[in-house]
Amino acid sequence: MKVAALQLCASDDPVANLAHTLSMVQQASEAGAQFIATPEVTNCVSSSRRRQNKVLALQENDQTLAAMCTAAARFGVWISVGSLALKLPDDDRFTNRSFMIDPSGQIVAQYDKIHMFDVTLSETEQYRESDGYRAGDHAVIADTAFGRIGMTICYDIRFPHLYRGLAKSGASILLIPAAFAQPTGRAHWEVLLRARAIETGCYVIAAAQTGEHQTSQRRPRKTYGHSMIVSPWGEIMADAGEDQGIIYADLDLSLVESTRARVPSILSNQSFSEP
Repeated sequence: MKVAALQLCASDDPVANLAHTLSMVQQASEAGAQFIATPEVTNCVSSSRRRQNKVLALQENDQTLAAMCTAAARFGVWISVGSLALKLPDDDRFTNRSFMIDPSGQIVAQYDKIHMFDVTLSETEQYRESDGYRAGDHAVIADTAFGRIGMTICYDIRFPHLYRGLAKSGASILLIPAAFAQPTGRAHWEVLLRARAIETGCYVIAAAQTGEHQTSQRRPRKTYGHSMIVSPWGEIMADAGEDQGIIYADLDLSLVESTRARVPSILSNQSFSEP
């Protein structure tokens, strides 16, 4: 199966972002991709609550989601919308929500990011995602025609028990769409992606945001890029570097079973008491 991961540099303008994303989806489809993944916050990169309240929508009214469903049906492909920032009907915060869309254009699974990015990277770079977003509370696996796919988002990557649980529940592919900060990206992104693949014996598809994101704020946000597709053995099959673009890989899901047979750690649990 040929898969594609889009690497974007989204702004805080959902209309402009959608036009660019749809163009890349068409390009990936014409290149033969059967499964296309987009990054976290595909529709809007912004930390301004005022801007988000102005441009974001409820799920049922979101133009990006509707257009991606139409694109999946038009091109006959599976699309993972890495995540959309959406308004909630019962909360003044937003949700960071991922969607799996089948080739008929139907949403077959959705996942709300569980782990909020609340960190202090330096005196000048701090994030408090939980101030603006409501966390999800359950893991999600999407059933597709070619296997079971575990859905996660960005900061979830630092919580390996989530991925082990997804793999033990039957996932053979793990999605980790992201808008990774540059300092932590340089230090940790690749090694964490490879670790999640190695620990679970799963393929990892990680579509990411990249570069300097133009926003209505004075200080633009910067993300690390390096969208990757990683094999169950932990080998990097494709790396997008720092530029916008599309990476591709051919997945052979029989490698999941053979990798787990070689190192069956995902199948072996020993009980122990906490210290």
